[in-house]
Amino acid sequence: MTMTMITTTIKPMLDDFMTRAALAGIGTALAAAPLGCFVVWRRMAYFGDATAHAALLGVALSLALRGPIMLGVLSTAIVMALLVQGLSGRGLAQDTLLGVLAHSALAIGLVAVSFLSGVRIDLMGYLFGDILAVSKTDLALIWGGAAVVIVLMLWRWQGMLASTLNPDLAQASGISAKTEQLVLTLALALTVAVAIKAVGALLIGALLVIPPAAARPLTGSPESMAIATAAIGSAAALGGLGASFQFDTPTGPTIVCCVAAMFVVNTIISRGLKLR
Repeated sequence: MTMTMITTTIKPMLDDFMTRAALAGIGTALAAAPLGCFVVWRRMAYFGDATAHAALLGVALSLALRGPIMLGVLSTAIVMALLVQGLSGRGLAQDTLLGVLAHSALAIGLVAVSFLSGVRIDLMGYLFGDILAVSKTDLALIWGGAAVVIVLMLWRWQGMLASTLNPDLAQASGISAKTEQLVLTLALALTVAVAIKAVGALLIGALLVIPPAAARPLTGSPESMAIATAAIGSAAALGGLGASFQFDTPTGPTIVCCVAAMFVVNTIISRGLKLR
């Protein structure tokens, strides 16, 4: 098949908003899957929320400075993640620190948006996502970001896994836990930046936690859990889109409802198998 024939086939598909939304949902799920596994293994659910909540402040700064939204979100998410990492263990419990920073960043972002006179902003779109409005450019950014995250995770998988399972043994083997934490932090910030258009700042935390939590009871290895997480996240994205179209419900929250339902079903199945 020639390049012209491929272009002729793909272009009409991308002109359909439902196709773009489906591809955006799958791309977001693939990026969030390996990260979500580490978030669950390391008990960092609040860390993902703090990074995601900081995204709204990045949106406000981007609009104020007339810069690219994704760049502002990425920069703010990285600063938040590094701030959390740097302040951890300095007198405050990590969950307390994350709660303070997450809610402060969200509040500052909301207040900052209110001061942007003459700028029209769909705040609900950035809070809860607007996956049906994803453009071809957004789609390219989502899949480009997902590719970077996946390559980064494959490159650092063994080191991150070792530092997660046994930090002391990993340190003795020459693996720096701080380096692996930094890699995870940067990948998480990038995922939040590419996903904010699709599912929004408030729902990205759910996609980082619920799919791996749903996959965990039915898998036997870290690798199989990551693959199952990607499959569950992608299925939830497609199922949520279909349900949203059928019942005229908000798409982002419907996707999260679908993955939450999968979590409940998988938990029931796993408990049933244990009772046998």
